[in-house]
This record gives sequence, C-alpha cells and structure tokens, in this order.
Amino acid sequence: MIKKFLPFVAVFLLISACSIIIFYNQAYAQTPLEEAISKVPVGSEAGEIDNSAPKGFLGIPGAPSPNLTIGFLWAIWVGWIFSTVGAFGGIMAGVGHISIFGLGDYAKTFKTSAPELNKLVTDSIRVSNQWLVGLSALVSSASYAKQKRLVSSLGLFLGLGALFATFLVVFTTAGKVKFSQYQGFFGLIVFIIGGFMVYEQTPRGQRSKKTAQAAVKAFEKTIKEKKSIEGQGVKTLKWNMIKTEISFFGQKFTFSPIWAFVGGFFISAVASFIGVGGGFLYVPFLTSVVGLPMFVVAGTSALSVLIGMIFSIFNFMALKGVVVYWPMIGVELLGIFAGSLIGPRTAKYIPNRVLKGIFIVLAIYLGFRYTLKGFFGITLL
Repeated sequence: MIKKFLPFVAVFLLISACSIIIFYNQAYAQTPLEEAISKVPVGSEAGEIDNSAPKGFLGIPGAPSPNLTIGFLWAIWVGWIFSTVGAFGGIMAGVGHISIFGLGDYAKTFKTSAPELNKLVTDSIRVSNQWLVGLSALVSSASYAKQKRLVSSLGLFLGLGALFATFLVVFTTAGKVKFSQYQGFFGLIVFIIGGFMVYEQTPRGQRSKKTAQAAVKAFEKTIKEKKSIEGQGVKTLKWNMIKTEISFFGQKFTFSPIWAFVGGFFISAVASFIGVGGGFLYVPFLTSVVGLPMFVVAGTSALSVLIGMIFSIFNFMALKGVVVYWPMIGVELLGIFAGSLIGPRTAKYIPNRVLKGIFIVLAIYLGFRYTLKGFFGITLL
C-alpha cells in the first residue's frame, strides 16, 4: 500500500523544495512588480495609483480586494470540476480571477499608462490559476490512483514533455503578454477544443471509439451493481519505449510513450501560455488520439497537469519574480482541497456522456465569451 503512494510523496517533497526557494527569493529580492508600481502615474483616475487608497490585490493601493468567502466557495467548484472531468480547473480559476474578482478589468486600466504593470498583473493571474490547478491535480490524481483509474506511465511521459514546454514558455512570455492578448487567446483555444469535442459525439467521430465504449459500459455496469472497481482497474500488460499496452475493464489500449512525450510538450506549451493546467487539451488528446474512456482520462490528465504545474509555477515565481496575492490564494487552496476530494468520489456515478457534455458546454460558452471579450471588447453574460 505504501509503495503505491511513493510517487506522490516524491511529488510532495518536490513541491515543498520549490516552495521554499520561491518564498526565499521573493522575500529577499525586489520583485519586478515593485519596480513596475513605482513607474505608475499617481492619481485617482483609471490607470493611476492613489497611494492613500486601501491596499488590495498584490498590495497595490486602490486595487480590487477579493472577497475571500466567495473565493473559497468558487475554489470548491474549481476543484470539483477539474477532478471530475480532468479539465477546466485552470479555466474556471481564470474565470474567477478575471471576471468574478474583477482583476481582468483592473489590469486593462494600465494598458496605456503602465504597460509593465498590465503585463505583471496578467502574469500573476496566470500563476494564481496554476496554484489552484496544481493542488487539485495532486489531490485528485492520488484519489484516482487508489481507484486504479490512472495510467501512471502515460501521465508521466505527458508530464515529462510538459517540463520542457513550461521552461520554454515562461522564459519567452513572462512580462511580455498584454491582458487583452491573454484573454483573447484564452477564449479562442478553449472554443476550438469545445468544437472538436462536439465532433467526437457525432456518428463519424464515434466510429473509432468502440473499445472505449465497451470499457465504459462495463465500468458503469459495475457501479450500478455496487461492485468493487479496483479489481478491473488499470493494469499494465506491456511496457517499452515504442509501445505500451494496458487493460481497463476487460479492454486493451495501447499508446506510444514517445508520442505521449511530444503531445505533452505541445499541450503544455499552449496551457502555460494562457496560465492553465492543460486538462482541456489533455482530455481530447487522451480520448481521441489515445482512445481512452473518460473514467480513466480524468486521473491520467491530472497527473500530467501536476508535473507541468510544479515546474511552471517554479519558473514563473523563482526565476522570473512573478508574485501572487497570498491571502486570496491561501483561502482558495482550502476550497480546492475540499472540491478535489469530492470530485473522484462523485465522478464514477456520472455517465460518460454526461461528463463529456459538461466539458463541451463549458468549452463552447467560455471560449466564445473570452474570445469576443479579449479580441473585440464585446462582453457576454
């Protein structure tokens, strides 16, 4: 039993080490944020800083002051949705930070008067999203591993690809992305993925999913009969660098570790740019390219996201000096922990098609909304 959780203990120790380095660097060095604030015009108009105003987000006078109760409740939802479908944790975290807390509109006020601060607030939103997703990924992947609904070797290779991508993206985009650009691309990518998932539900898109459908039926039957799912959970039948074969509820699935590495690289590159975990990209990759059923995808996606998040957060904060608003993040992490414990325990009772339906509806709505808002300034509910 202890051996099963050794990988997660190792991840926990890695997170602890990275956190210590981050806190040390930011405690004893002037951050780029402080330098950017010093260059902002003083005043009470939009795009200016009134030093007599109460301090809010990131300790900036006059900045929005997030409601911590709302943050906690929203984070429970974020943790639940990510741990249930293996995606949308970062996107939902972004919705909270951008829209509910008003940080997006606040960042835009500095587009002309203080572009450096605009970009740094954008980076802070990106990293804040990643903190929430990282914890949710840790908690939910451990739960799915216990239920044998996680393909650890596949998640590992996807995660290794993510390491290289996050390093590249952080050093090429930190401090260089305007909020409107971030918001527009955020929405466009999500919208495209939602459209692809809609195609998957058509008769043509379902033709190559017979094996996954058989596994889904067997899994759902076991749940209805209230039998143990662990005995028929994920088992590795064959493993090498060319081809890996696993079984899940009597069905066999194969994938190439090399292509998993390549997929992880490109998925994480996109995800790191918009400041999310990448689950909304991992899920279509794992269901369409690899052909896995959703009941396995959520846990595998979570493990891949976890690896990428650790290094992305470390690179942004320890190496680039990006800061987050700890009062808000601390409360949100408590909500994330609660939601992420609930997700894996409830997801097994939700039909496969319903899980995909949730994914599609959220992708299309949020993608359309943020694409219009970021690129064209059009606001939808």
